[in-house]
Amino acid sequence: MPRKEIKEKSRLLIEKLGLQNEANKLVASLPLGWKQKLAFSVAIFHDPKIVFLDEPTGGVDPITRRQFWDMIYEAASSGITIFVTTHYMDEAEYCNRVTILVDGRIEALDRPANLKQQYNENNMNDVFYRLARRAKRGGE
Repeated sequence: MPRKEIKEKSRLLIEKLGLQNEANKLVASLPLGWKQKLAFSVAIFHDPKIVFLDEPTGGVDPITRRQFWDMIYEAASSGITIFVTTHYMDEAEYCNRVTILVDGRIEALDRPANLKQQYNENNMNDVFYRLARRAKRGGE
């Protein structure tokens, strides 16, 4: 990216994230939620086709967690494919498609609504529990 574009995008990013007062601080001094949002913003800075996020909302407060998902939706609407790993099954409800692994194998892959219907469950947490009960643990 040309330096001028980097500078302008950086300015807009800092403004969008509300980090004007922290712009000259080390990232290490920021709260976890801000670090996570900043890291995601940097990952999509150059408009990649795909981004992988490994448990991006782990350890953040509920408000920041929701803001982070708003950022994911915004990036996805711009055409970026986003893969998210999570242990929070309520977050699986936010996704277009969900894959549930059991013993290292794909046990389910579909839209959350379809999975809930298929397994006759009201939420993704219950779908997960139903599938996880099949685990052999350790290849037994």
